[in-house]
Amino acid sequence: MRLSIPAIFLAAVAAAAYALHAQWIAIPDRFNPWAPLDVAATPNALTGYKLTRTRTDPAACLEALAHTGMRYETVPDRVTGLGCGFDNVVRLSAANVRFGSPVLLSCPIAVSFFMWERHALQPAAQKHFGQPVAAIEHLGSYACRNVNRGEGAAPPESNGPLQSRSRHATANALDVAAFTLADGRRITVAKYWQRSAPDAVPGPEAQLLAQSHQGACRFFDGVLGPDYNAVHSDHFHLETGAYRMCR
Repeated sequence: MRLSIPAIFLAAVAAAAYALHAQWIAIPDRFNPWAPLDVAATPNALTGYKLTRTRTDPAACLEALAHTGMRYETVPDRVTGLGCGFDNVVRLSAANVRFGSPVLLSCPIAVSFFMWERHALQPAAQKHFGQPVAAIEHLGSYACRNVNRGEGAAPPESNGPLQSRSRHATANALDVAAFTLADGRRITVAKYWQRSAPDAVPGPEAQLLAQSHQGACRFFDGVLGPDYNAVHSDHFHLETGAYRMCR
């Protein structure tokens, strides 16, 4: 039986993939799609795949989180209301940056936070200010509530609660409002985000915010900022577990 060139190529690719998966071929972990996520490694084309796979495996997620060096404690799973509650959650008290108060986060978003802070936020701060971000101000993480679209505080049970629950309701979202640099300078989203002004030259504060917002889109499933709507005019909304969006 004669095989076509495409069939031979596909067979060769399948054989190579199987050999790689079976560890018959040794390659560096950063190029091996089946190797565990290395949260400290410089991101490459496989990082998104590894991060997604890690976030969907509770044990692998906690293992990755253990390599971040962040200070946290695990929190028992809990149901707190209709469509609200959390599992595989940690109370994060410190990272490479300070928090004003501990924050309750699911393991998946905690891992994404570390990778964003290390691989996007800090490089942007070094580029524009020559120093790191020392502290982050947040507006909260877990809250049993619906998506805030600016229509007011509707009762949680109204308008289809299970369909309209925010990712905050499962500790899969974090709202970031400001950064403080090592020298004490405070950069708030509300003050320094550059609104639509195509001819304006952004200052270093605006550039830091823009690059950290764009960088977040690589490590979180959903990122919303001031350009999305008025509700987000003073913070970045970062979330995992929903559909992809970068606004």
